[in-house]
Amino acid sequence: MSLQTPLGKVRGLGTAGNGVHHWWVQRLTAVALLPLGVWLLVSLVTLPALDFVTLVSWIGGTWTATLLTVFILTASWHSRLGLQVIIEDYVHDQGLKTTSLVLSGFVHIILAAFGVFAVLRIAFGSPL
Repeated sequence: MSLQTPLGKVRGLGTAGNGVHHWWVQRLTAVALLPLGVWLLVSLVTLPALDFVTLVSWIGGTWTATLLTVFILTASWHSRLGLQVIIEDYVHDQGLKTTSLVLSGFVHIILAAFGVFAVLRIAFGSPL
């Protein structure tokens, strides 16, 4: 006996309807973060110095700004997905769970927006 509806069985969806998609996106973002994280660490280690002028010059490059933006967006998305799972699993009060999920989503969007804005501001020549 199964608790899944016939349509759910055909579509391959879990009880919430999007569990597999959530799991898959979280794994894809993790895989994307591996080369991006390695690139970021290697790039920072190979810089001649970590002072303000060197970092601004480095971030101002087209490839660096693009990859940093992708890293920020991917890391934010991955973090939001992971925190969503934690909240859904361990917060049992429905009101608190909903509030936490909404607040977590807003915080991740705001942090990602600030990160992307900072990179773009430096890349387009206005670091201060």
